[in-house]
Amino acid sequence: MLAFVKHAFAERPVTAVLGPTNTGKTHLAVERLCGHSSGMIGFPLRLLAREVYDRVVRIKGAHQVALITGEEKIVPSQARWFLCTAESMPLDREFAFVGLDEAQLGADPERGHVFTDRLLRARGREETMILGSEALRPMLQKLVPDAEIIGRPRFSTLSYAGAKKISRLPKRSAIVAFSAEEVYAVAEMLRRLRGGAAVVMGALSPRTRNAQVAMFQAGEVDYLVATDAIGMGLNMDVAHVAFASLTKFDGRRTRRLTVAEMAQIAGRAGRHQRDGTFGGVAEEGPGAFTPEEVMAIEGHHFPKLDFLYWREGEPDFASVDALIDSLERRPDNPVLRAAPQAVDLAVLKRLAEEDWVRARARGVTMVKRLWAACGLPDFRKLGVDPHARFVGRLFGHLSEGLGHVPHHWFAEEIARLDRVDGDVETIAGRIAAARSWAYIAHRSDWLADPAHWAERTRAIEERLSDALHASLTQRFVDKRTTLLMRQIGADPRALPVVVGDEGEVMVEDHPIGRLEGFRFIVAPDARHSDKRLLLAAAERRLTDERAKRAAALLEAPDEAFSLDLRAGARPTLAWHALAVATLAPGPSLARPRVVLDKALDVLDRQLLAKVQAKLDAWLADAIRRRVPGLPALERLARDPEAGPALRATAAALLGGGGFAARHALRESVDALDLPARKRLRQAGVTIGALDLFDPRLLKPQAAAWRRALLAAAEGCAIGEGPPEGATVLPRQAPAAIPVHGFRTFGGQAIRVDLVERLAHAAFEGRAGRKPFAPEPALVTSLGLAPDTLGRLMAQLGFRAAPPLEGQPRWTWKGRAAVPVAPVRARPDNAFAALAGWRDG
Repeated sequence: MLAFVKHAFAERPVTAVLGPTNTGKTHLAVERLCGHSSGMIGFPLRLLAREVYDRVVRIKGAHQVALITGEEKIVPSQARWFLCTAESMPLDREFAFVGLDEAQLGADPERGHVFTDRLLRARGREETMILGSEALRPMLQKLVPDAEIIGRPRFSTLSYAGAKKISRLPKRSAIVAFSAEEVYAVAEMLRRLRGGAAVVMGALSPRTRNAQVAMFQAGEVDYLVATDAIGMGLNMDVAHVAFASLTKFDGRRTRRLTVAEMAQIAGRAGRHQRDGTFGGVAEEGPGAFTPEEVMAIEGHHFPKLDFLYWREGEPDFASVDALIDSLERRPDNPVLRAAPQAVDLAVLKRLAEEDWVRARARGVTMVKRLWAACGLPDFRKLGVDPHARFVGRLFGHLSEGLGHVPHHWFAEEIARLDRVDGDVETIAGRIAAARSWAYIAHRSDWLADPAHWAERTRAIEERLSDALHASLTQRFVDKRTTLLMRQIGADPRALPVVVGDEGEVMVEDHPIGRLEGFRFIVAPDARHSDKRLLLAAAERRLTDERAKRAAALLEAPDEAFSLDLRAGARPTLAWHALAVATLAPGPSLARPRVVLDKALDVLDRQLLAKVQAKLDAWLADAIRRRVPGLPALERLARDPEAGPALRATAAALLGGGGFAARHALRESVDALDLPARKRLRQAGVTIGALDLFDPRLLKPQAAAWRRALLAAAEGCAIGEGPPEGATVLPRQAPAAIPVHGFRTFGGQAIRVDLVERLAHAAFEGRAGRKPFAPEPALVTSLGLAPDTLGRLMAQLGFRAAPPLEGQPRWTWKGRAAVPVAPVRARPDNAFAALAGWRDG
């Protein structure tokens, strides 16, 4: 394996730049990148990749620079310079320059095999640069013997400043902790003691991290609380690094940091020529530095690495077993060590135990697809079993049909995350979940419309990130709106109120609340005594903004409006996902009343009347398009020329939402003449043996609209519908089966159009009064129980006859359960044969 690598890249120059932090290694790599016609650098963190991406964009322009991480992909068509996470580096593309940052992470048990693989295989056409710690030198000498190794000294001095309590830490300090709970505890202490702190963690989105760092860099807060993520090259103006503890949980056990890890983090103190200091918050115990550790960090003397973790970078995709075997293959070089089982391999082995997975993962293409699905990171830290179930469901979709994730599943899942309420932990959890869907959205072959969903997940993550930044600031920074009010004065007319693009209402860049649609919501951290002042200030300034939004609503196209059709929700009319009205009982089911949201009461009467007319018109048009049969029935019920029988039948059908039992309308239906029946058919109504119904209302979208209109008419929440595509249901599920177009026979309920199909088959199969057996294939395909079939046949006018060879038979009783007058049905109508039924 290594011999091939050496031969393939022998003539391509490789330079290794080694040294401690603050030696300008990354800066040098970026300069070399920009000096070539094309290039790529792999980084250990998404945040670092984003930071360098922004820097290169300022040099080369956004149209020529790409960013590729697991959850974010910005690849312009003219892109020539790529900034990536190590896992996301596209090794199948050729670049003039290739760089790998923090290559000593090849010794990391969790991700080391990725960095080792890139160190061995990622090469530039003209230049390759490997950046890392001096501890990596012996590994490079053995694995890349042709590499030119350059050592770089630190620009500034790093010295130990001893232990200091958190309350006595100097300004411009970063306090490093190793769990979210510890970060929050330290930040809360700083808020109480020193006015507040910014928070930086690896799990934060780049947008939240940048907002928090900007607050620290601008001097709004003097302290930064972070995890060890700041050790990986994130540049901040930090003078002192304090360790809240010196132990961390590495995914397998709680252990003390290595000296190299301590130095990597401590090295964030100082910048370029400015010296920095480091220390702890405990003078004694496990949280204190030993003299040997201090000496090693100050002198940059660390143990040399004697091995790197490795896993096959080009596995065998011939079969699932071949893939697992190749991933578990041991390296043939003594300085390489087989990587511990990573999450992706653990998930693969768990799914390989499923017969259905093996049945689908046949051939190179499907095995590659399975492995790609297993590569979905466990952003939510669920553990192998829950994550494997999620990946299994993902692969199930990727291995069927067109191989695309169903958009309705994707949409429903991310819709659950599109909420900014909750505390810091809740919003951070939503961001972690959103990262999974962002990862899926950036796989171009996994979705039918990946660009749309990538943009959708990006927008959700940005909203959540903004909310998390606000929540972190509110929780850990003592910068209350009330203080701002007192500084400016008590006259609300003097406050410069500004409304941001996302609806945030600010006074001198300090948020005092949000304008959600037309309703102003006071910031939650405002004290009760100040809310009246804030409301008065906002109300004076927001009149024009509300009028502007109302004008935008009036000009909006139909696509901007929607009706909430979810079960359990009230039928709510929304404009760009903003609830602006609800549906209430109206003159008829087809004409519900549109009740404007009370938040719109702030508009003047003339504007309010225009909004009402706009929403009324949109709803009427939507009902005509979605459920055209209901307006048609209403017109028949109100037509004085239709005749009493037709008006009564249409009114009953309208009241039942397009469904009615025939026996309840027996007299009206029998009185219908041929022109009246024709008008019913033109309205979309099928006159069946047992029911009258509009078959279009059985389709999922029309059925959902029908349930919403029924809920509006009853002034309640939308009821649950039957499972999509269901034809036969148990009697108890759901409770209101008749509402959904199902007819109950004993312990089962059958969709009414299939009842008519069975009736048609029964009457086609009978021969006078002789016993006969219905078509068994039809009965079996629907899964009808014997009791269900018996009750159905009885209602159709048949009685049981002695079975023949175990096959149930039936005899025509001589009269139909519901007499049917002749109907001139279209020849291609599936129910045409029912038109000639007579008493036998």
